[in-house]
Parts: sequence; C-alpha cells; structure tokens
Amino acid sequence: MSETRNLEERCLSSEQIFEGGLLKAWRDRIELPDGSQSVREYVRHPGASVVIAETQPGVLLFERQFRYPVGQVFIEFPAGKRDQGEDFLACAQRELREETGYRAESWQHLGTMHPCIGYSDERIDIFLARELSYVGQHLDQGEFLEIFEMSLAEAEQAVLDGRITDAKTVTCLFWAAKYLA
Repeated sequence: MSETRNLEERCLSSEQIFEGGLLKAWRDRIELPDGSQSVREYVRHPGASVVIAETQPGVLLFERQFRYPVGQVFIEFPAGKRDQGEDFLACAQRELREETGYRAESWQHLGTMHPCIGYSDERIDIFLARELSYVGQHLDQGEFLEIFEMSLAEAEQAVLDGRITDAKTVTCLFWAAKYLA
C-alpha cells in the first residue's frame, strides 16, 4: 500500500475525554503526512451487526423505531451493538431474535460497513438471514418498535422517496439487491 503511505496520520498522544455506557470519546494529537500537527476527536464504538431477514423470496423484515438523537421514527433493518466479547454473527442472531422474534436457519455474512468514518470507529457487519421461523420477541427494557414486511422493490422506492434514510439500511439494500436478484 505504498500509494497510501503519504495519506496516513500518526498518533502522537491520546486522551480519553468521555466515557458513557455505550460510547467513549477520545482526543488525539496527530502528525499529518506533511509533518505538521493537528487534533482528531472521535468516538469508539463496540461494533454492531445488521440483519437483512428474508421472510419469503424478495420480502424483507423491517422495523420502525424512534431515534432520540434525530427526534423521529426511522425505518430500519434489525440491528444492534455487540456485547463485550460477542462475535458479529452471534450479535446478529441475538438481535434478530430479540427485536423481531424470528430465528433463521441460514446465515450468510455479506460485508462490513463503517457508517461514520469522520468521527467514529464503528463497524457494522451485514448478514443475510433466511429460512425464518417465529419463536417469540424479547425486546430489551425500554425498547419499543414495530415490525413489518416490505418487498425489496418497495424498500428501494422508499429510499428514493426519502422514507428510508438510515445509512445502514440503505447500504444493506445495496447488498440485498445483489444477493436476492
């Protein structure tokens, strides 16, 4: 990767400036590629998984959930953060079960996305879940959401008309179009 070496930044010092229940914020002094110095502030995130759950050919499972930071209800694929020490597949399986009540017999890892690279190290792994069976929903305390189905074509139209704006869901629809075609 010698062609990117002249773009890399090097950490000179690092200071944690916030620690919450979910996120940790850091401020680093860095050396830029030209030798000058700057500051980078960013959030460390434990990582997450998102699930494209196909209930029947071409029909996908979605949820509506209020997202407090933005103050509105979003249409999203089932997803959630990893617990400490949990791998991404186990996280996807747990989140699908807790949020939707479904279990899948078939799991496929499709890819990884980084939703906010300018200020966070968050990584979200994308899984396709098929051969679903309903086993009962177990929402977390204080979690409220509605589950519904949409065809892939309807979901793609929802992105174009602005009903779906969640970045992980938009990214997953790109993957769904490739794998479910």
